[in-house]
Amino acid sequence: MAQKSILTEERAIPASQSGGSMRSMLIIGALFFIFGFVTWLNSVLIPYLRIACELNNFESYLVAFAFYISYLVMAIPSAWVLKKTGFKRGMSVGLGIMAVGALVFIPAAMSRTYVLFLIGLFIQGTGLAVLQTAVNPYVTILGPRESAAKRISIMGICNKVAGALAPLILGAIVLENADVLVNSLSSMSAAQQALELDALATKVITPYLIMAGILVLLAILVSFSTLPEVDTDHEDEAVASANTHKKSILQFPHVLLGAFTLFLYVGVEVMAGDTVISYGASQGIALSTSKFFTTYTLVAMLVGYVIGIVAIPKYISQAKALQLAALLGIAFVLVALFTDGYISVLFISLLGLANAVMWPAIWPLAIADLGRFTKIGSSLLIMGIAGGAILPLAYGGLADMLNPHQAYWVMVPCYLVIWYFATYGHKIRTA
Repeated sequence: MAQKSILTEERAIPASQSGGSMRSMLIIGALFFIFGFVTWLNSVLIPYLRIACELNNFESYLVAFAFYISYLVMAIPSAWVLKKTGFKRGMSVGLGIMAVGALVFIPAAMSRTYVLFLIGLFIQGTGLAVLQTAVNPYVTILGPRESAAKRISIMGICNKVAGALAPLILGAIVLENADVLVNSLSSMSAAQQALELDALATKVITPYLIMAGILVLLAILVSFSTLPEVDTDHEDEAVASANTHKKSILQFPHVLLGAFTLFLYVGVEVMAGDTVISYGASQGIALSTSKFFTTYTLVAMLVGYVIGIVAIPKYISQAKALQLAALLGIAFVLVALFTDGYISVLFISLLGLANAVMWPAIWPLAIADLGRFTKIGSSLLIMGIAGGAILPLAYGGLADMLNPHQAYWVMVPCYLVIWYFATYGHKIRTA
């Protein structure tokens, strides 16, 4: 008979207290939708702010840096917040912080000040760090460990549907007639250029005002919802016995490797989604067309999530799925590197298919057997999201030094490390 895991222990929440697990999953699904929508707006903000604030490649990818570096800076404080508030109220706090970040876009747009845009993005990322530190272990804990990847995949569908919609909605607003504007700027006087760019900058005000209002409303709704509180500080006998001599999360090498793997995974996922619009433009494809490429990436991820839901764990284990996904990622990058034009751009978008099962598989493999260290372990993994800050910035620097095409070589070693974690790294334990 298999040992009972901590995750099965903690999922036994009476229906009378939880209002039903389905209701809880619907609430969590709505939250995944929200942070998917907010996150993938960056794919439009990068080319938009490059035009509005007159930036080069490296400077434009500071959008991703400011947003994702907040996960590194704020993940440990997020664990402290959750310890004080619990998971449920912590979600409301995270949503409120995100609303503040959205409001910062208003003075940023009115003054066309790039630093203010970056501050707003950092604040939004801070709110998401709190929200994700709470939500991700929640999904893992609300059911058996062996099917955690399936539940996270279902949440991922909510996330990526929102992500597919986000660039379409914001792109239609802020990148309308952007090609015409870019082509005509060089023939304008300095004063006329400033007026046109000021007008472009103000296009984000209404969308971000609406976003702030929705986030505040959701924070209130979650606070008064029937979402149950879960306790990760108590372990079953098997896990407690194994962890009696553990004093620090640093004594769990599979968690440390998992955090580094998440760092690389998020980096390549963000590169695939956030660089593809600009990459398409560098390949001579008009912005009016290339603005759809991030949506294609996220549609590919949706297909991957559906495959994961059907296949894991019935036909393939979480670890084996992660191995195959890493190898598929390497293959797609190499095709993109050795082709040009629409074919190359297509295979960057298709990386969404390879990336889809990575978060759902890495998370439960890395967080296994932590017991009372679950909250801090979750925070450490959330810190790995900072890969979305560092790796796209490295891509932007390489794109300026070489070109946007060859800069994608940075992805290959990332996928190799992901394959190593799936094959060997997640099994490493201390005696």
